[in-house]
Amino acid sequence: MEFLVTYDVDTTTPEGERRLRQVAKTCEGVGHRVQKSVFEVVCTPSQRLTLEARLLAIIDPSRDSVRIYHLDRGTFDTAKHLGAATDAAHREPLII
Repeated sequence: MEFLVTYDVDTTTPEGERRLRQVAKTCEGVGHRVQKSVFEVVCTPSQRLTLEARLLAIIDPSRDSVRIYHLDRGTFDTAKHLGAATDAAHREPLII
């Protein structure tokens, strides 16, 4: 399964800055950062549920937002990059 994970964490407080770091670290553990708050993720359905549970445990739902888009298989292979973008190695294992 391919997913695009985006987030917007309120960083107007020290707690918000901490949540932002935790969300980023969680996403880095499962996907490839393609922009500051955007990750491309290839995972199984159970890994997606685990990711969602971890993110929900971190964020403040009244102040933060995480969006997870389910994409058709092969979407990342056909993505067009403009500018300073680099190709994420989706078929290679992540080393954490």
